[in-house]
Amino acid sequence: MKRFILIYHYNEEAKVAMASFTKEEQQASMIAWHAWRDGLGEKLVDFGGILFGGTNIYADKEEPCTKNILGYSFIQADDLEEAKTLIADHPHLKWHAGAQIELHEYMSM
Repeated sequence: MKRFILIYHYNEEAKVAMASFTKEEQQASMIAWHAWRDGLGEKLVDFGGILFGGTNIYADKEEPCTKNILGYSFIQADDLEEAKTLIADHPHLKWHAGAQIELHEYMSM
């Protein structure tokens, strides 16, 4: 079975929308995320976490990361097509049109 990393992205409009969520909307969002997590069963490798800020490190300099990354998760699937099926109803894709999931196959080194 192959492993995949999901990287959760958002645009500025989605960021503004998320900042204005009521407590009830925040709770409903977490319920949806937990339902997605629970529905994956053994296909979930690591539910992941939320990422803040970020710094790009180069050989000769550092600079703030400007990508809008919310977090990540790891899943496992037989192939890319199955991985896409597993995230088709992901709650991150439903909360705002500016939300997207970047999907990559992950291979240990």
